[in-house]
Amino acid sequence: MMKNKKILVTSFVVVVLGFTTFFSGFGKVELPKNEKKQVEEKRGVFFSYLEIEEYFQKKEEIEAKKKIQEILDFLKEKNFNMILLQVRSFSDAIYPSKIFPLSKSLTGNENESYPFDFLKYFIDEAHQRGIEVHAWINPYRIRNNTDVSSISIKNPAYGWLGTNKVKVIENQGIYYNPASLEVQDLIVEGIVELIENYEIDGIHFDDYFYPDDTIDEEEYQEYQFTMSRQDFHLAQVNQLIRRVYEIVKKKSLIFGISPEGNIDNNYQRNYADVKTWLSEEGYIDYIMPQIYYGFENEVKPFQKTLEEWQTLIKNDVDLIPALAIYKSGLLDSYAKNGEKEWQQHSDIIQREIEFSRKMPNYRGFSLFRYDFLTGDTENQNLKEEREQIFELLKK
Repeated sequence: MMKNKKILVTSFVVVVLGFTTFFSGFGKVELPKNEKKQVEEKRGVFFSYLEIEEYFQKKEEIEAKKKIQEILDFLKEKNFNMILLQVRSFSDAIYPSKIFPLSKSLTGNENESYPFDFLKYFIDEAHQRGIEVHAWINPYRIRNNTDVSSISIKNPAYGWLGTNKVKVIENQGIYYNPASLEVQDLIVEGIVELIENYEIDGIHFDDYFYPDDTIDEEEYQEYQFTMSRQDFHLAQVNQLIRRVYEIVKKKSLIFGISPEGNIDNNYQRNYADVKTWLSEEGYIDYIMPQIYYGFENEVKPFQKTLEEWQTLIKNDVDLIPALAIYKSGLLDSYAKNGEKEWQQHSDIIQREIEFSRKMPNYRGFSLFRYDFLTGDTENQNLKEEREQIFELLKK
């Protein structure tokens, strides 16, 4: 089904005026654009390194393959059709690579092997069920702690320890320098290897961009009189994004990014130039802002924030908001006066999906993350939230 040309719409597109049709159990949503059209709604789920560790670390082949089948059967049954699979979280790979070591999320440490090609099997099984697999990559992060001893000699970061290409940041982690051309080349080469060897449907970046303001001090000194530090950071990220987009399009795949939901923070902290990505061509195919807010959030209410993202879109980039099912039943202290919303309501995600569908560039949604969709829980709000979502996706 997905072995040849990759395009954003991976099922049949049915254009019918006046009514909605259904195919393979997935609903078609009418988008309120000038030319009415019905397309398959992207119904995504993030599957992170945390799930990989929980379900697959050090598992035997038969057990691991059975679990992959169970996960994908569940997603198909609930009418999801897109999975964002974290293939590189710490300068590693969940597949055999000539560039990166095998992920410790699978093996326990970077020097071990795994009994089969995890990614290939996952993709094959997903495609048999009509589910897209987007390779979720964290481009700059090497570790989320400062323990350099866990970095094996197989990791490209090992040879750069002590140079300006890698920085250990106290209380944060270990990161590649985004302004290093050699680092950018490494990231691009890793993506080329991935798309050449695996039948994935797209490449996905999350919200981890610049780890701090001084990691690129050496490179910035060459530009300090012609470019502000902020503009320099933005330019380095944009350069990588353009390069990734170019190579991804050569394989007719799609490329999307999931930046922080707070637009200002993308410029003040992360240096993710979302305004450029959403106004100029050659950067991304879809934007998946992490709008992890409720409707009653005093600081960033969901409805207003989503509308702000829609307003930024001046090109044909698709809008696929990421939603925070993980907050169901919990206190949200950052929401100030709305801090109890996720405890008082159990239909927030359902309403967020329904509101999102009104946006002109809406293309679907994605939930963070898989573990909160399944399994036993004493969180009654989460149980009810799940059922509300599953019921909505039947329609």
